Amino acid sequence: MKKPISKIIFMLFASSLLYACGGSDSEQASSTGSSNEALNKGSFVDYDEKLQGKMALFKPLPDNSENPNNVYSDAKLNLGHALFFDKRLSKNNTISCNSCHNLATFGVDNEPTSPGDAGERGPRNSPTVLNVSLHSSQFWDGRAKDVEEQAGMPILNPIEMAIPNEQFLVDRLKKIPMYQSLFKEAYPDEKDPLTYENITKALGLFERQLLTPTRFDDYLKGDKNALTKNEKKGMLAFIEAGCGTCHNGPLLGGTMFQKFGTYGDYAELTKSKTIDKGRFEVTGNESDMFMFKVPTLRNVEKTGPYFHDGSVASLEESVKIMAKLQLDKELSDEEVASIVEFMKALTGEVPLPYKEVPEILQNEEKAL
Repeated sequence: MKKPISKIIFMLFASSLLYACGGSDSEQASSTGSSNEALNKGSFVDYDEKLQGKMALFKPLPDNSENPNNVYSDAKLNLGHALFFDKRLSKNNTISCNSCHNLATFGVDNEPTSPGDAGERGPRNSPTVLNVSLHSSQFWDGRAKDVEEQAGMPILNPIEMAIPNEQFLVDRLKKIPMYQSLFKEAYPDEKDPLTYENITKALGLFERQLLTPTRFDDYLKGDKNALTKNEKKGMLAFIEAGCGTCHNGPLLGGTMFQKFGTYGDYAELTKSKTIDKGRFEVTGNESDMFMFKVPTLRNVEKTGPYFHDGSVASLEESVKIMAKLQLDKELSDEEVASIVEFMKALTGEVPLPYKEVPEILQNEEKAL
């Protein structure tokens, strides 16, 4: 029996419609896969286009962090590496630079504040040492101009490494054959190379190697596939919320001071136990009251707890607090999650050799 012409036309139409919308299982799976890939690259919402003109806020991490007054050499690097991990830089041989700035955990110890040589805790959170040489100044209050100056200050701080004076440490290290050799190699033209200044310069030079580029830098350099669609979406949310006003440049921070609590009392939201007056404690200027150096967002996913006193454990909560206190904005949970997704793209890796105690120090400790 022949089917009516109209029915045949209808069946052909339905078949073609089914093929267009889905087709076979294998074709549908293939289509879904390509759609997801396209979505990930921002084909449906072109975030690359939306971000055009807004990227001037950021710059790729430079390839190096040189100081013309502290010229690089392999010997200085080896010396600085050993010093960074050596607990003999503290009075009672209990902590090293790496104790508070653990290179295996992104340059921090993940504690609100860090215990010093005698176990006493300081008032401020130990910020990450990664990329720190690119900051415009050092410490939360900016009291040191560069990593070379900064390196010598915790050593003499009575709450931190508690070395009584510069000569005390120089005399201690001069009794160690390993350091006699390392300092001579690092400063061959100096009659007396083992000085406190050279200790801080070697430490500073080592810290200048701790740069952590990420996929974000690849994106800034033109690789549009370096970031996922969600990371690009989060970057756009970050910019449109106003976060880039302070968190900009190669480090997304680290180059300016800002009052913590422009639109409120920070302690009300952070639940800080002690009120820290920030840079005011260094300068005595009323205009510096509650002013802190804007922290870098590089590796921020891994460097909690957050703020100058480590008072907030959650990155998501920190984003909400910053939006409220600094921008007078209430971000939705979706906006916060999106911004945090972008921040995760800022996580890099410490070069492997620097994460570990150098072999020369391991061998010296075994010989003791």
